[in-house]
Amino acid sequence: MRRVAGGFPLSPIIAMQDPMPELAHISSRDKAEILSHALPYIRKFHGKTLVIKYGGNAMTDPALQQDFAEDVVLLKLVGMNPVVVHGGGPQIDEALAKVGKKGTFIQGMRVTDAETMEVVEWVLAGQVQQDIVGLINVAGGKAVGLTGRDGGMIRARKLRMRDRENPQLEHDVGLVGEIEAIDPSVVKALQDDQFIPVISPLGFGAENENFNINADVVAGKLAEVLKAEKLLLLTNTPGVLNKAGELLTNLTAREIDEMFADGSISGGMLPKIASALDAARSGVNSVHIIDGRIPHALLLEVLTEQAYGTMIRSH
Repeated sequence: MRRVAGGFPLSPIIAMQDPMPELAHISSRDKAEILSHALPYIRKFHGKTLVIKYGGNAMTDPALQQDFAEDVVLLKLVGMNPVVVHGGGPQIDEALAKVGKKGTFIQGMRVTDAETMEVVEWVLAGQVQQDIVGLINVAGGKAVGLTGRDGGMIRARKLRMRDRENPQLEHDVGLVGEIEAIDPSVVKALQDDQFIPVISPLGFGAENENFNINADVVAGKLAEVLKAEKLLLLTNTPGVLNKAGELLTNLTAREIDEMFADGSISGGMLPKIASALDAARSGVNSVHIIDGRIPHALLLEVLTEQAYGTMIRSH
């Protein structure tokens, strides 16, 4: 457990809201000390927008789900504006298996035919989104579920994906979209009314067609448009690892380009890192890829001095 001066664990930042039996040994004075360490960060980020991509183990482990919901509510209550963009890969794969289909991926993108698209819509905008909204509401927040159709938020077109090794080759990944434009009006309106937006990464096209969009890409573009202070991507790893499996705590654009070139970054990390880098280059103050398997990873990243995972900088 992360500790600060005086030896106090930081996870109990939420203890003042809902004391837990395992924290009973911590004195009131120590709890106050813990909270005081968070004060500079609360002051620094008060009124600022934080875009959070929620995915991986944090979405499937019940204890981590509750931690995440509590973290988001606490950030809202102390004056920040969290915006949640969620994935749902494991849930989509599980639903596809029930109809006898197996998910396939090219360069980290899910190949989405018409039947897969129906499953994706049902899982993301139905099951997963409503689970997250419910968890946040039970934790004391006011969450509202949105898709890219709501308020005309995410306009998209069919993704034409070039092969990374041979740019002359183009992969057809079906009803996967790339973002043409984001209109954040509905998100801003909800924030102003003290709601927490929970967004499914689904967009619409010029012919009213539906598109499945990678959630990391949506989170990155939304962070750019909202001029977010932070973009936080929760994942299943400690952060970005080199070929030796060592955590890289800081990465620049040049270092990322080198890792793309030598194959260190591959699979599902490709769109994640590319979106993070685009956001950093487009003015998002800090971009973090953090380990969603750590309890209260979100609070630890935002309200303490120690960075968790990998921070990406444009230069």
